Amino acid sequence: QVQLVESGGGSVQAGGSLRLSCTASGYTFSSYCMGWFRQAPGKEREGVAVIDSDGSTSYADSAKGRFTISQVNANNIWYLQMNSLKPEDTAMYYCAADPPGGSCLSRLSTFPPPFYGMDYWGKGTLVTISS
Repeated sequence: QVQLVESGGGSVQAGGSLRLSCTASGYTFSSYCMGWFRQAPGKEREGVAVIDSDGSTSYADSAKGRFTISQVNANNIWYLQMNSLKPEDTAMYYCAADPPGGSCLSRLSTFPPPFYGMDYWGKGTLVTISS
């Protein structure tokens, strides 16, 4: 059974940094499309970043230049390094994974919310940014 567990959320001041981690179990994810998504209170879930099995990445405009997605396939872990955080980054952050077969890098722009074509989801970790 595939399970994804996020960690690393918390409360920081604007301008600070956080690194979110997602640990996957139940399968070997080396060929999967992996991503981070977020949902602020009262808003629709939005994509943040995705990473393909070859290491290529795609970011939402709001994340470009501030966030970095990376993966350690041998350990079934992927990360979201978030720098220069803003109050508008406050949200529940979810990691997600999808088996190979579809276009990974187009998930943020082509596939609709709330699932963006991703099959497996974690339960989320809360990020709160104060001004």
